[in-house]
Amino acid sequence: MANAASGMAVSDECKLKFGELQRKKAFRFIVFKIEEKLQQITVEKYGAPESTYEDFVASLPENDCRYGVYDFEFTSEDGVTSCQKSKIFFIAWSPDTSRVRAKMIYASSKEVFKRELNGIHYELQATDPTEMDLEVIKERAK
Repeated sequence: MANAASGMAVSDECKLKFGELQRKKAFRFIVFKIEEKLQQITVEKYGAPESTYEDFVASLPENDCRYGVYDFEFTSEDGVTSCQKSKIFFIAWSPDTSRVRAKMIYASSKEVFKRELNGIHYELQATDPTEMDLEVIKERAK
């Protein structure tokens, strides 16, 4: 089904891989790309469960836009007990150096795409790596 605002469809693989990340913990992250010629959002790459946040950041192109989801695991402590938790972050990567057309297409497709990925806890919009630093992720997940 195409996104009416941008004309972009979401590939079935996007939803399938996101479900595997969310429910089976099969991946640590997924990077999604808009294929303009196909008018479709597709999976570009994904990281194994042992991948780090640095691996995720390194998988984003320096001069082009992407969407990414990252499964951030952390230990929550309330002073008495601690427990393992997981929060899924949606990151809209739109570097200042990317083409204006790419920024517009990614911006107009973002909300409809996010709705297809049911289970996202937090969203970040980043135009440079400091806006999605691991410390920013940790602070939001508290």
